[in-house]
Amino acid sequence: MNNSFPRIITLLRKERGLSQKKAAEELDVSQALLSHYEKGIRECGLDFVVKAAEFYDVSCDYLLGRTPHRSGATIKVDDIPEPDAIGKENILKGSLLPVLNKKLLANSMNIIFSTLQKCGNKSLTAEVSAYLNISVYRSFRLLYSANPKNPQGLFSVPQKLSDGRSSAAMEIAYSNAACLAGGENADDMEGLDKTDLPVLSPEKISEEYPLFSSSLFNLIQNAESLMGAKKPGK
Repeated sequence: MNNSFPRIITLLRKERGLSQKKAAEELDVSQALLSHYEKGIRECGLDFVVKAAEFYDVSCDYLLGRTPHRSGATIKVDDIPEPDAIGKENILKGSLLPVLNKKLLANSMNIIFSTLQKCGNKSLTAEVSAYLNISVYRSFRLLYSANPKNPQGLFSVPQKLSDGRSSAAMEIAYSNAACLAGGENADDMEGLDKTDLPVLSPEKISEEYPLFSSSLFNLIQNAESLMGAKKPGK
């Protein structure tokens, strides 16, 4: 078995509000054996995995930690909707601030990933993506975990460990990206060749990205304002 299985079957049982004794009865095993499965002391057979999947109405792949989707679905590039796709989940109502910041971030991401594509360095793209992914993860988990009643089965890393580990992972990704972007190797990853270094300037960005450049410039100004920088002319 693997490390995910004990954690997931424990979380699913708790989500159902079942005692270990009751769950064991439903799964046709002894409470002691179920306790061993949930603690990872003993490995179960395939029959129990299938039975648990049917009982908790999830896929075997989900139980084994192979997919975050309870149905067992996997996602392909073509399955991912565009950020501006039409749908009720993409409609923000009320305050203008979420709408504004969402657009600034989405438009700025277009410039970042376009620049990465031009650099042609897969390792650099992976490290920058990792840094951004973890940033989104931390923001979402903060909101998700604000209500202690929300089930934590969505996450593999325990909440008490997530802050420190995600922060460390972000720093590692940023450090690797900084080395690679500066033309230096990081572990077994090769840095950018001097001929591939991005050539950028406000004028060039405005010329190449007439739709998105103002968003990036505003994002930079907002970020530096949060850092205590004064606006030009003040």
